[in-house]
Amino acid sequence: MRGVVRWTAIGVAATAAMIALLLVVAVVVLLLWNQLVPELFHGPTLRYPQALGLLILSRLLFGGLRGGHGHWRQRRWRERWEQMSPEERARLREAYVGRCGRAAAAPPAAPNP
Repeated sequence: MRGVVRWTAIGVAATAAMIALLLVVAVVVLLLWNQLVPELFHGPTLRYPQALGLLILSRLLFGGLRGGHGHWRQRRWRERWEQMSPEERARLREAYVGRCGRAAAAPPAAPNP
């Protein structure tokens, strides 16, 4: 139960940090646009909601809707996993379970002769 609360708190904090970062980056876009575009191209100045919309629009147009470009990592891990021996896979599972804060599963008992 403690782990669930901990991961929920981490998730909420990470979401708040991402929203705060988005808002700060929108201010940077606003400042850069209002300093450069009106003077260089005789374009309009932006208000904050317009800068935020421009930032989101550029992400949609140039970055897509996917959350980053992590697909190559997944493919690399899959290739590594397929090349591992059963012993290496077991060690990796144990290390992963140990890092997640869960108790490692007990090894299977040997059958009685």
